[in-house]
Amino acid sequence: MTNFKIYFITFLLISVYGFSQTIPANEVIAAEDLINYLTPEVKAKLSKEGAITEASLAQYFRDKFSERYFFDFKDIDTRFQAYNTIYIGVEKSHEENAKDHMGKYLGPAQWKLPFDYLNGTPVNAYALRHLARQHKMVDVAYQYYYQNKDPKYITYFKDQLQSLNGALQANEFEKIEDGNGVYEVFRSGYRVLNWLQIHNLFLGQEAYTDKDQLTTIATLLQHGAHLYQHNPEFASGNHQTRGMSALAMISMLFRDFKDTDTWYEHSMLLLEQHMSKEINDDGFQFERSIHYHMSDIDNYFYVYQLAEISELTVKPFWKERLKSLFITLTKIAYPNKTAPVLSDDTDNPWATYNDISGALTLGYLLFESPNIGHFANDHVERKMFWYVTNSQLKMLTHIEGQEPTMKSVEFPTTGYYVMREGWSPEDKMMVISAGLDADKPDHQHGDMLGIQAMAHGKVMLPNYQVRYSLEDYDFFKNSMVKNVALVDDELQGKQYTSNQGGSGFGKFLELPQPKVIAWKKNENSDIFIGSHNGFEKSGVRYSRQVIYLKDDFWVVKDNFSSAVPHDYKQVWQGHYSLEEAPNLIRSSFDNASGLDIYQLKKADTISTSGARGKQWTVVTKKEQSTFSFISIVYPYQGYANRIDENKEKPSFRDWVLNDTFWKASGEETYSLSKGETAVFFSVNKLEFEKIVLNFSIVSDLIVTLKDRKLKVQAIGEQETELSFQNKSTKKSMMLKPGETVAFSIK
Repeated sequence: MTNFKIYFITFLLISVYGFSQTIPANEVIAAEDLINYLTPEVKAKLSKEGAITEASLAQYFRDKFSERYFFDFKDIDTRFQAYNTIYIGVEKSHEENAKDHMGKYLGPAQWKLPFDYLNGTPVNAYALRHLARQHKMVDVAYQYYYQNKDPKYITYFKDQLQSLNGALQANEFEKIEDGNGVYEVFRSGYRVLNWLQIHNLFLGQEAYTDKDQLTTIATLLQHGAHLYQHNPEFASGNHQTRGMSALAMISMLFRDFKDTDTWYEHSMLLLEQHMSKEINDDGFQFERSIHYHMSDIDNYFYVYQLAEISELTVKPFWKERLKSLFITLTKIAYPNKTAPVLSDDTDNPWATYNDISGALTLGYLLFESPNIGHFANDHVERKMFWYVTNSQLKMLTHIEGQEPTMKSVEFPTTGYYVMREGWSPEDKMMVISAGLDADKPDHQHGDMLGIQAMAHGKVMLPNYQVRYSLEDYDFFKNSMVKNVALVDDELQGKQYTSNQGGSGFGKFLELPQPKVIAWKKNENSDIFIGSHNGFEKSGVRYSRQVIYLKDDFWVVKDNFSSAVPHDYKQVWQGHYSLEEAPNLIRSSFDNASGLDIYQLKKADTISTSGARGKQWTVVTKKEQSTFSFISIVYPYQGYANRIDENKEKPSFRDWVLNDTFWKASGEETYSLSKGETAVFFSVNKLEFEKIVLNFSIVSDLIVTLKDRKLKVQAIGEQETELSFQNKSTKKSMMLKPGETVAFSIK
């Protein structure tokens, strides 16, 4: 009996995951056979009006699409007029893309490599993947309207769709086993999204006949069956998310067919698992990239929006998780409402920021939050224009925006730490990268403990967006184009390997493991202390401290220790001049702002290099076993506010170097002081009047003496024992990294 139960349960599970489907996954469905897949209820309803004909079935689905899709196809002419008014000049872009696509491929395209473009040059794997996505076919559909409704554009679409059906029937298409599957979940899902839009654009047009419409629906149903059958279980990554988003859309829009209820439940279940597992508890998408974070927003948005239109109930979990994605973008945003470049951001190669306004405009439409509205535009991104309702478009004429109040924030699970002055466009902000996804670090770059900074409206310490198809993608993914510290000629990313299909994408099989030692936000300073193991195979221990002295500048301290000598390096991105190199380098910008990087400890050499119009400077200390760079990262506005290289003893705004009322003891100690506060590096004893502070190890500290109250904060990487003595008072305690203690001074 027990064996029978196990067998029966196993049979049920197999049935649920793809073997009980009525709609075929690997066969072409003829338009005239669609009637066989209708639910009994729909078939009975249609039969009441007489025999179900091609015309009556097509009309039924036109009516249903009019109700269920993002906007009513009957409004297409009005919509298109509004589209051209809002996005002035968009016609040229669509024309270029349509000509590019139609100039490369026949309508009846090939779907298996090798084959050539129409000009005779070979199609590569990267191009085939984009053909499979059909994203430029949407531009072809636009051309139908721009070219006075010339039916050749509809014919081209029909031929290309039918050519894929023919390739499926003949088994002449790229398989996922070869690395470039045409029906791979991401490409198939992307294609469904685009074909649904095209279908809606062409509905009601004479050249898009009843049979054409039913053929498209049949093809989309076959795609749905394939997506369902080949995704029985959760698979990490945005590829399945895109595919399940498409499957949910098909199941909502065509819920008149058998299997679609099962598809809907299954796709929503998998999407909920992606939300649960791939949106970290701090709100960041697990791949740690703004690009993929916003891509997931789109995937979930399509489904949530269609469910709202059809008044289908989704779990409260959906709203909570989806909203968290938008809130995260507001937290990571630069003061000028853009966002840093993080890992594989690919929308605009070599750009030094991400445009997040489009995503946050969608967030405002869904949740009407004034804090999200602060970042919203009075229009949606043009690609999303066709996925919002008329009432939502009207909302954008009166956006309620409110400037966020949060300042420095952290994403401890994802590993991003933000030091922020405020929300004026001139304000300062730095982001520190200190995370590595355990399950899928494919999109991660060689920038562990790397930093980026904005001040005075300029990205002063940049990172750069990338593109998989560029030949130097692997170079821009690694450490020479990051603001990191290095050892000898060793980069952080190791064992780079390209993907199987040859599209250009690749990943590092070995990246440093980070450790966040301390993160503390105080009224006058923020402290980050972290380490990673990236150089331990070379026998070097490494850590980085970042001290933000609000709202003046940052101090970056890079610590290296080894049993044998090495060359230790800092890499700084930007176009620097070398007034007092190697101890001072300077970049300047078109608004007379600039960034000075000043070394408190003398370096040995400096070198500059560049690629793709970008430049960086490497500061080196040679042949050392133990060494620490102490670098003042100093943004300024106007030349008179720079670090004055002509002064014998520089000052940094109101902070003075090595001039404090404290007597500091230690080897090669340094101090920065401003009024009652002093920052000390490498001290083991501090004295002032009757106050004596002893430390068990050489320590880095922030010390404030004000109103007969003494505060001591440890800002070094190691725990230290503090002995405090003042007249008759004597205390001893352990002070952990980042921790602050206070004493009353009698």
